Formats: sequence, structure tokens, C-alpha cells
Amino acid sequence: VQLQASGGGLVQAGGSLRLSCAASGRSGRTVSNNGLGWFRQAPGKEREFVAGINWNGGNTLLADSVRGRFTISRDRAKNMVFLQMNSLKPEDTAAYYCAASRSAYSNRDPSNYNYWGQGTQVTVSS
Repeated sequence: VQLQASGGGLVQAGGSLRLSCAASGRSGRTVSNNGLGWFRQAPGKEREFVAGINWNGGNTLLADSVRGRFTISRDRAKNMVFLQMNSLKPEDTAAYYCAASRSAYSNRDPSNYNYWGQGTQVTVSS
């Protein structure tokens, strides 16, 4: 399975971005039954959990730092996951990675994800 993230860019504080991640795989392999997540990593910092969603979109998790500003959603039919980011802050600046969980559920531990996208850069200016 390959994950391709897109939608990053440069935005002013208070602005919005929508990240997308498309999954593709050989022999029709998909992530439609896997939990999906978004993580981010700023220079000099460890990768941190941002948001997760379970296999059917019925349950989501958000990091405290983004709750109320970010929303995660998915389109199972298209094998895509999205991260809507509003009210962006300079501290949201990081490379954002999408990932597919080993199970049907998402969680905050990156070791539970076995497929990762290449990352898309988000830069928020003050």
C-alpha cells in the first residue's frame, strides 16, 4: 500500500488548509478497513499524533493541541483521508504525514501504523 499526501503549503496565522491523502495498492489492496491517522514532525522534534479515524469514520481522535481547530474525515470508497485545518498557528508548522493503522482503529502510537505517506509541508507564518 502506498500513501500520497498533498495539500500542504504556506499560510498566514489564522488561515486554513485541507490536507488529502490517497491510498493505492497492488491487486486492489486498500485501506478501507484500516484506521487512518495524521502525524506531524517539526524540525528537531519527535513525530507527534495529530488526528485519527477508525475504519468506518464513526470514531475520531484529536490531539489536545488541535481539538476545535482540526477535523479528520475519510472517504472509504475513494481510499482517501482528509485533515481540515482551521485557525492555523505558527506552532502548527511541520511536515504532516498520513498513515494506515495495522487494525481497524486509530490510536496515538505511531508504532501501530505500518504504512506511511511521504509527508507534506505546512508552514504557518505569524
